[in-house]
Amino acid sequence: MRTDDFSYDLPDELIAQAPAEPRDTCRLLVLDKRTGAVDHERFGQVIDHLDPGDLLVANETRVMPARLLGRKEGTGGAAELLLLHERDEGLWSCLVKPGRRLKTGACIEFPPRDASDDGEPVLRAEVVAMTASAGERLVRFEPVGCSLDEAFHRVGHVPLPPYITRYHGDPEKYQTVFSRRERSAAAPTAGLHFTPGLLARIAEKGVGFETVELEVGVDTFRIVTEDDPLQHTMHTERYHVPQRVVDAVEATHAAGKRVIAVGTTSVRSLESAFDTGEGRLRAQTDATTSLFILPGYRFHVVDALITNFHVPRSTLMMLVSALAGRDHIIAAYEEAVRERYRFLSFGDAMLIE
Repeated sequence: MRTDDFSYDLPDELIAQAPAEPRDTCRLLVLDKRTGAVDHERFGQVIDHLDPGDLLVANETRVMPARLLGRKEGTGGAAELLLLHERDEGLWSCLVKPGRRLKTGACIEFPPRDASDDGEPVLRAEVVAMTASAGERLVRFEPVGCSLDEAFHRVGHVPLPPYITRYHGDPEKYQTVFSRRERSAAAPTAGLHFTPGLLARIAEKGVGFETVELEVGVDTFRIVTEDDPLQHTMHTERYHVPQRVVDAVEATHAAGKRVIAVGTTSVRSLESAFDTGEGRLRAQTDATTSLFILPGYRFHVVDALITNFHVPRSTLMMLVSALAGRDHIIAAYEEAVRERYRFLSFGDAMLIE
C-alpha cells in the first residue's frame, strides 16, 4: 500500500468555491460498496436510501471564529493566528503567520473586526512557547475590557479551508444547521447538505438522528507526505460520544438496521469509542483519538457513510477506501470528475452504502 494509491487528478475548476443553495440541492453520488455501482442523484433524495429504523449519526461541532488578524507590537507588522485548541485557561495552540517573526516573546494586538468600533485593541496575545509542529505556537491571550470569548467573537473570522479562495458570502453557510458548541477550526462538511426540512422528513420516515462531537482541526486538509502511509503520524482530536448515542446504536443494530455516519469525523468518533476488549461501544467524554483508518480496518459501528469528495492523498481518502474498497473509490472519483461534480468542503456529496 502506497500513498499514491489514494491519489487522483482533481482539476482546479472543480473545487467548489461556494455552497449549493438550497443546501440539499447539491448532487449526490451513490456508491454501492459491494459492487462499485454508482448512481447520480440530488442530495434531497438521500431519504430514499434510508429505511425506518436506520440511524444517522452526525458531528454537531460548530466552527469557532478562529482566524485572528492582528499586528505585531512594536513593528506594526501583520500577524495572523489560527486557534487550534485550548490547552489551559487563556492558553491556546495556534498556527501563526509569519512563523519566522512570531517566536517566543512576540506580542500581538488585535483590533475589532467591526469597522464601527474605534479600532483600539480588544485582545492581546503573547507567544509563550514553540512546539514541535511547523508553524505552531503556544499563545497566551489577554482580553481588553471584555471576556476572552467576547474578544474572540469581536476579532475573529470563521476560517475557510485554504482551497476556498473566492467565497465572500454568509459565513453561516460554513456551519451545519444542527451545530452547537464552537469547538472546531473547520466544519464537518458532510453535514452542510442537511436542511431543517430534510431533517424533518427523515424523522417522519422513522429514521433516527443523533449527534456526537469531534473537534475538527486543520490537519483535516493536509495530505500525507510520506510514500508509505503507515509512516504518517495521525493528528489527535478531542471527541465526545454521549450515552444516548451508545443506546441508539445498540438498539439500531439489535433491530438489524444500519448506523449511517454523516461525515468522516463521525466515523472516527464512533469507531474510536468502540471497546474492542469488551466488544461494545462505550460513552466517551472529553476523550482524544488519533485513530487512522486505512484499508484493512474492520468497522465495528459504522455500516454506511455520507461524505464529501476529499483531497487526493489525504487520510480521508484512505478512510473511505477502507469502507468501500480502494478500487471502487478511485473509480467513483474518476467518474465524478468526468461528470463535473463539485469537490471538497463546499462541494457535492457521496453516499457509500
